Amino acid sequence: MTSSGTSAPPGFVTAAGHPVRWGLLNELARGDLAVHELTARLGQPQSLVSYHLGKLRRAALVTARRSSADGRDTYYSLDLATCAGLLSGAGAALHPGLRLATPSPATPVTGRVLFLCTGNSARSQMAEALLRQRTAGAVQAYSAGSRPKPVHPHAVTVMSARGIDLRSARPTHLDEFTGQPFDAVITLCDRVKEVCPDFPGCPRSAHWSIPDPAADPDGLPAFERVADDLAQRIDFLLHTLAIPGERAS
Repeated sequence: MTSSGTSAPPGFVTAAGHPVRWGLLNELARGDLAVHELTARLGQPQSLVSYHLGKLRRAALVTARRSSADGRDTYYSLDLATCAGLLSGAGAALHPGLRLATPSPATPVTGRVLFLCTGNSARSQMAEALLRQRTAGAVQAYSAGSRPKPVHPHAVTVMSARGIDLRSARPTHLDEFTGQPFDAVITLCDRVKEVCPDFPGCPRSAHWSIPDPAADPDGLPAFERVADDLAQRIDFLLHTLAIPGERAS
C-alpha cells in the first residue's frame, strides 16, 4: 500500500511504463525480432535494450527463443494474449468500468497474405488454412517454402481436429509468388527469413519465430502447440488486416 492508502500500480503499468520498454513493446507487437534489430529500430545501445528486455521477460510480457538459423541470435516475442489480459486488469484496477474486452475486427477483413517457411510442410500450410477458415475465404491466404517437401501427416491430423482438411494440400516453392502483390508477407521460420525475397507494393512484413514441430521429439503434441500459437497470432493479425493504414506498416 502507498502512503495514500491506495494499492500499488498494476504490474503492466510498471513493466511497460518506461519509454524504452514501451518502445520495445511497440516494435514486438508487429512481429518477433532479434536484439540487433530492436537496437537499430530504437536507436539505443544493445546493453540498454537487453536490460529492458529482461524486465519485460520477468513481467511475462515477452518470451525468447534461440534462432534456428543462427544460434547466436535470440528472437523475442510479445505475448499479445497475456498483454491483453494484463491491460484489462490494469483498467479494472482503476475502475470496474474500464475493464477491456477483446474486440472483433471493426471492419471486414480482406487482402492477400503469404506465409513462408522452409519446407511448406507444416507451419505455413497450417497458417494459410487457419487464416482462410477464420475469414471464410475473405482473405486470400497462400503459403510457400524455400525448400518444399510433402505436407507432414501430423499437420493433416492437427488441422483435421480443427475442421480443416489438408489432405489435398501441396507444397509450393516461394519462387512461384515472385512479383505478385500481397498485403502482408509473414515468415514463420528463422531460416526462410534470411532468404525472403522482396515483393512489389511494399507489403507489410512480419516474422513469427515458431519452432519446426517436425524437429521436435514430442511428435504430435508439438504440432498441437504450433497450431495453438498460430491460431492466437492469426486472431491478432485480423485486427491489422482490418485497418487499411496498417497494411503497409
